Amino acid sequence: MKKSLLLAALILAFSVVSFAQGDNLIIDDFETPIIGGLDGTIDFGSGNGSSVEVSSEPEIKYSNDSSLKVVYDAVAGGYMWIARGFDLDAQNAGWLVDPQDIIWDDYSGLAFYMYGSDSKNRIAVDVKDSGNEVWRFIINDDFNGWKEVVCLFDQFVVRDDWQPESSDKNSVIDFPLKSYQFEPLPESSGTLYFDRVELIKK
Repeated sequence: MKKSLLLAALILAFSVVSFAQGDNLIIDDFETPIIGGLDGTIDFGSGNGSSVEVSSEPEIKYSNDSSLKVVYDAVAGGYMWIARGFDLDAQNAGWLVDPQDIIWDDYSGLAFYMYGSDSKNRIAVDVKDSGNEVWRFIINDDFNGWKEVVCLFDQFVVRDDWQPESSDKNSVIDFPLKSYQFEPLPESSGTLYFDRVELIKK
């Protein structure tokens, strides 16, 4: 009897954990070809001496068939961006889910898997809200291998170094979000891998 109760409790606990993990919403998985340009599937670029290259990576991946590989050199005074979402120059860089179809009140943050090299480099994670205001979360490459990085919405801060001219600058995260982007910060260089971007269930 005790064994049966213990087994039932273990099954229930496993089911609860599995359900909780399944509540997260995968919005991007980098399974489509990585193509730049106006008709591309990713919006990326650099300036003022910095450089960035992006590609699909079939060997180093967290899940499914591929991850996003980013080779970068961020110099003092330079900048770069690697973005996915909507209302970007790259016309086919959308997520797996349309932002308008997401019940944003159900989610507390953005999460993704990153393959780190313990370089101690800093990477900015930006999101653009529906008022075109850009919000920033800073992470550190202080680990080796795959790790889930969680960026809670209430820990993002308004970018104070740059905003689009069209930004409403109201200092409120207005949902739905339009896009997210990664930006390795100066002065740093190296290679990073990203996979499976999710919204975290509250």
